[in-house]
Formats: sequence, C-alpha cells, structure tokens
Amino acid sequence: MKYLVTLEGRTWEVAVAGNTVSVNGKDFQAELRVLEGTPLRTLILDGRAFSFAMESGGHGGWTVLADGERRELEVLDERAAQLRALSGAGAAHAGPLVLRAPMPGLVVRVLAEPGQKVVEGTGLIILEAMKMENQLKAAAPGVVERITTAAGRTVEKGEVLITFLGTPL
Repeated sequence: MKYLVTLEGRTWEVAVAGNTVSVNGKDFQAELRVLEGTPLRTLILDGRAFSFAMESGGHGGWTVLADGERRELEVLDERAAQLRALSGAGAAHAGPLVLRAPMPGLVVRVLAEPGQKVVEGTGLIILEAMKMENQLKAAAPGVVERITTAAGRTVEKGEVLITFLGTPL
C-alpha cells in the first residue's frame, strides 16, 4: 500500500509491504506496535525503538506527541490523495482559522494575545495532557483574533482555543 505523508509542508511517498517500509525509495525494516486502549505507539525502525502518542484527527489528519513536541501530519493513501487533488479539497481555507485542543487536558499557560501576529511554529498555548506539557503551535502565519480559554481551565478534545483573523498571511 502506498501513502503520501505530509509534515510541516514536506511530503514523503511511503510504501508498506509487510515489515518493509520504503520512504521516497529508501527501504527500512519497520514494525509499529500499539498499546491497546491508549494513543501510545512504539515504532521499531531498523532495530531502533521510538515511542510516541498518536491520535487521529479524521480525514487523514494525525496528531503526534513525541519528545515533548506536538506535530500535525497528514497521511493519505494514493486513492484519497488523487480524489483530493481532483476535487480541490486541499485548496486554501477562506474563512477564519482556529486552533483546537488535540486532546483533553489542562491549559497551563496562554502564550498569545489578541491582535498578535504569529508565524508558523509560534508557541500559542501550553496544554498538559497525559502527564506531559505540550506546546501548541501556529500551523500557519496569521493574526490572533480571539482566545477562548485561559490558564487553569480544563478543555475537551476538539474545543476551539484560538481563532485567527481571516486567512493566513
């Protein structure tokens, strides 16, 4: 099975055949182990183990927490990628953009304020979840319109935390 994996604007072609994974033509021996009932995963890649938490955001979107860093990635099989390209579903969003809680947790700190201009990767909120502090970052440049949470508040997965003005800058 072939997939397109996009992380921070870069896309890799990944082909999976049993325990052999090819990334842009380079082969690796890989095994993904799942701790049932949790978002925890262990990837054994050419004999080296990597542990992380991973949750689906739907429509090919995934949130990965590893080494205290939160990353958003998209994984599409070949068919889904072709359908998206044909339908224009990957086109730029025209309405207000939002930052949503990737999981339930406690807001430890709010690092942004209304009117603040941010660039991709700017830290916006520190969210404590699964006994780890996770910095939620801007996915694209923009201007903070409204902050709908505060330090000390518990939030649910998918809850809107920050709204940005219009489209990304």
